[in-house]
Amino acid sequence: MQQIKETDWKLLRQMASAALERFCREVLETLERIAADDTKTYHQRYLAVYELLRRRDKKLAEAFNSLRRSTAFYQLAQIYSQRLLRGEEFSRFSPETRAAVELLLGIRDS
Repeated sequence: MQQIKETDWKLLRQMASAALERFCREVLETLERIAADDTKTYHQRYLAVYELLRRRDKKLAEAFNSLRRSTAFYQLAQIYSQRLLRGEEFSRFSPETRAAVELLLGIRDS
C-alpha cells in the first residue's frame, strides 16, 4: 500500500483533533452513566469504569497515538470504524484514500 497523499495527510491531521474530542466525550458520557447507576454497588461501578477505560484506552491508542504518515491509512481506518468521522468529513478524502480505508475495513461496494 502506498503512502497517503499529502492533501489527505493534512486533512487527517486537521480532523483528528475533532475526532479525538468526540471519542473522549463519548467515553466520559458513558462513565457518567456507569457512575450514576445506583442499581450497582460502588465496587461494581468501579470495576465497570476500570474495564471501560482499559478497553477504550486501547482503542484511543490505535486511532490517535503517534499519528504518522506511514500509519495514516490504518489510523484513519480506526477513526472511521469507530464512527468518529461524519460522512461528509470522510467524503472530503480523495477516492484513493477512501478506497484504501474501505479495503482495510473489508467494506465492499454492493
